[in-house]
Amino acid sequence: MKPIHTDRAPAAIGPYAQAMRVGNFLFTSGQIPLKPTGELVTGDIVEQTHQVFANLRAILQAAGTDLNRVVKTTVYLADMNDFSKVNEVYATYFPEHRPARSCVEVSRLPKDVGIEIEVIATID
Repeated sequence: MKPIHTDRAPAAIGPYAQAMRVGNFLFTSGQIPLKPTGELVTGDIVEQTHQVFANLRAILQAAGTDLNRVVKTTVYLADMNDFSKVNEVYATYFPEHRPARSCVEVSRLPKDVGIEIEVIATID
């Protein structure tokens, strides 16, 4: 196992790694809409989702992979009424490649954000 860290994504806000590489797989921690500076993106769910994907992309790149190698995503929403807006943004990051996905509504997310996403990807 090898922890992955990049300064181009927010530092972990607890006792965990941004991601862990295990063999040819990368498991990211859930990413919330924090900028690498630690500043919270407090705009609408569309802005929050774009920031989450910016963080995920930076972590994937630090590990030597990218969104095209994602095999599974888990999306946590504070409000399932945001599903269609999130889905529109999500589709721009996976226009042809369609990883498996779970999406659940949760009662609360860290820092009271609207979305958190984690991914599993392969690495060449």
